[in-house]
Amino acid sequence: METLSPNIFVHDMKATITLYQLLGFQLTMTVPETGDDLVWAMMVNEKVTFMFQTFASLGDELPQISRQNGASLLLYINVKDIKAFFEQVKDKVTVLKGLETTFYGATEFSIVDNNNYVLTFAQHG
Repeated sequence: METLSPNIFVHDMKATITLYQLLGFQLTMTVPETGDDLVWAMMVNEKVTFMFQTFASLGDELPQISRQNGASLLLYINVKDIKAFFEQVKDKVTVLKGLETTFYGATEFSIVDNNNYVLTFAQHG
């Protein structure tokens, strides 16, 4: 295995792209390649890749995938200089838990994105 790139299902692709751009992600690929009615997008920030796909584009395929925002998971992202990153985004996103040091020595904060997914950003050491 080499990489993991979650494909996250969303209702509002434009709002999702806007939020993740605020977090420093760059839009690298979309379907369709041009236009406003995107059904899939790939966004990258250094070694972290997210794919986003609209619920509508699923149609009747894969009925096991819930058609609701959010999930029973937390996306854990390691970052450099977490304090500077927190200061950069804290007033632009919904912060669930501010900067704190955990019992295992990481400095972390958690946000919820516009699709109700929880992202925890961490710096170890």
